[in-house]
Amino acid sequence: MEGGAKPVEIRTIWGTVVQVRDVMAKFKDFLQHFAAVHRPPAEHTMTEAELQEPVYPRLIRRMHETEIMQLNVDAQNLRAFAPSQRLYRLVVDYPQEVLPIMDYVLTEQYLEQFPDANLELAQAEPKVRVYNLSTSTNMRDLNPSDIDKLVSVRGMLVRASGVIPDMQKAFYRCVQCEWTTTVELDKGVISAPTQCGNSGCLKKDAVQLMPNRSAYEDKQLARLQETPEVIPDGQTPHTVTLVAHSELVDVARPGDRLEVTGIYRGEPVRINPRQRTVQAVYRTFIDVVHVRRLGRGRVQRSTAQGLDEASAVVDQQREADDTHDARDGEFSESETAEFQRWARDPRLMDILAQSLAPSIHGLDDVKRGLLLQLFGGVRKQYERAGAPRSRGDINVLLVGDPGVSKSQLLSAVHALAPRGIYTSGKGSSAVGLTAYITRDPDTRQLVLESGALVLSDDGVCCIDEFDKMSDSTRSVLHEVMEQQTISIAKAGIITSLNARCSILAAANPVDSKWNRQLSIVENINLPPTLVSRFDLVFIVLDSIDEDSDRRLARHIVGLYADEPVESGDSLPQVPIHKLTRYISYARRSVRPEISDDAADALTAAYVDLRRLGRDAGATTSGAVQQAASSGRVTATARQLESMIRMAEAHAKMRLSSSVEPLDVEIAAKLMREALRESATDPRTGLIDLDLLNTGFAASDRRQLDALKHETRTLLVAASQEGASSSSYQSWLDRLNEQSYSPIPPRLFDQVVRELQTEGVISLVGSGRNMQIVIKQAAI
Repeated sequence: MEGGAKPVEIRTIWGTVVQVRDVMAKFKDFLQHFAAVHRPPAEHTMTEAELQEPVYPRLIRRMHETEIMQLNVDAQNLRAFAPSQRLYRLVVDYPQEVLPIMDYVLTEQYLEQFPDANLELAQAEPKVRVYNLSTSTNMRDLNPSDIDKLVSVRGMLVRASGVIPDMQKAFYRCVQCEWTTTVELDKGVISAPTQCGNSGCLKKDAVQLMPNRSAYEDKQLARLQETPEVIPDGQTPHTVTLVAHSELVDVARPGDRLEVTGIYRGEPVRINPRQRTVQAVYRTFIDVVHVRRLGRGRVQRSTAQGLDEASAVVDQQREADDTHDARDGEFSESETAEFQRWARDPRLMDILAQSLAPSIHGLDDVKRGLLLQLFGGVRKQYERAGAPRSRGDINVLLVGDPGVSKSQLLSAVHALAPRGIYTSGKGSSAVGLTAYITRDPDTRQLVLESGALVLSDDGVCCIDEFDKMSDSTRSVLHEVMEQQTISIAKAGIITSLNARCSILAAANPVDSKWNRQLSIVENINLPPTLVSRFDLVFIVLDSIDEDSDRRLARHIVGLYADEPVESGDSLPQVPIHKLTRYISYARRSVRPEISDDAADALTAAYVDLRRLGRDAGATTSGAVQQAASSGRVTATARQLESMIRMAEAHAKMRLSSSVEPLDVEIAAKLMREALRESATDPRTGLIDLDLLNTGFAASDRRQLDALKHETRTLLVAASQEGASSSSYQSWLDRLNEQSYSPIPPRLFDQVVRELQTEGVISLVGSGRNMQIVIKQAAI
């Protein structure tokens, strides 16, 4: 040694290569000197001075102003800063040892910047939250070699427990001499003293824990499940247990898609809680360090990273406003200005509708309806006492021939929706849609697991093969589609869950092909009470037309040849990730109110809908009298509420704070088109909403009355002849002999039900072998 200088002390944590002083010096240098110039954003408008300005002192200042004692550190910034590149490797390999050192350095820097700060009043110590590792590990690829390392996983949160108090400092007191001591948590274990520490006592097993003097922090258990798009073929989704503490508790809810950064841990499982013997297989979980909500996991990963991590410095600035994640809900000024420029384009709806599913040719009205569903109306709670809550979500039903891209449209909406579940009617049960009871594997207690509709809260639930759904499963949708709640009374758990989601369903006709001679109720196997709850019902038919067939064929061939044919309107196309961001911005930032002019326009549109089914040559008053005399209903209050929701959704699309007559005009046009397709009586060619509400049009009702009168006459004649009973088919054959046209079985079924309700007949058996017994007293 030169000059007799003392050797530099090197303190290395046992079992690791972590040198405490080296880690402290490197992280302190990183906090003080890292600037945007070390990792410049791809697109920025920063000046040279802003690029050279250190990032983290500004974030520490904002941390002090907001009193949120957390600093989110992008791991890629550690890699980009040359002096701290080794620190990135250490924090990944030895997070349990390195993160407390980083917390200590952050506390020093915080007190150095703000010497008058009182951390005891803040009731929280500064914490470093590391995120954005170089690789994101798949859940099924987590190995024993990853235990005690920092990992990053992506998935969907499917369950979250209540908040559990977790002891951090245990307070002990001797029952003999009242000597007290405090023991802190060390690597998940509190080592209780076995002997009194008072030299004058030293009594064994006399130290007692004082729970009311101990210190606790919040703890929560959650389950993260693989998302459907990353599950290998033929495999079931894997799940991993998350353990969150303090500020990370309740930062996400079931249904959210998350990127979780944490320490992968393993803990032994005791064979018997009263014995020290443990199993050879350990229980694994992730001790959460950072949570980031992903904008949309279904977008390709490179695209999603481009959305969430377009700028490291912008991420840091966003995180200072947020306690736990860099959400895609925060929008830069340039992005906001671009969205405002879009909103001023009069072709906005056509541009977005074309961008919704560019691979699907045509179906413009359907795409416009789905676009309004994605934006959604305004959910309202009226201030008047006893007034009901009004839903803002729009429900859409697609019905039609096979091969007309119904399922493709569902997939496109599912990829764009902020939240949501995609399911099939045949593969769904009632509890799978709502909630089911299961036993928690850790606590062995009965817990409530959320179903598809609850997980889709504030999103879109897409249900394919809607007509294949069983009656018991379909019945749960009645409450969801109007009240937007799910009432549960199972295993002693009585509650009401929120299911504030839009429902997009696709159904096929009964005979696979749409029969134009039959009404919608006869074509699909759905109860009228459920169909009437959809705001828009679109019938998508495969019509034969040479020109449209040629355009469709060119479009499909162009897609396969990777040379799409340009459309004649030459509208610009919005990229999928930009459309997702625009929808998220509109849903979060805009809450339009109905103006006076829009209210008048809504009233006029409703009145026009009420007389929509009149003949072309009739006068207005004559048409109204004709509709009234025939008992036809062309619009109800439910259609008016649907128009209000669609007008609000279109105002959101324009980023307007008020609903204008233009929005009402587009909503009314869509409503008219949907009603023309779905609520038209094929026998008369007139719109009759009774088809959707009751399953019978006004013409059917008149035919029912005549059929019921004739059936009564035949019953009286049979009773006088002494015949007390006969088969269902024989009665139908008798009526067909007297009728000039075949009687639809559904009308005869309705007549039989009504006569049974009136007590004229009773039914024995079921199906077509059912016997109809005449009640002599009633006759």
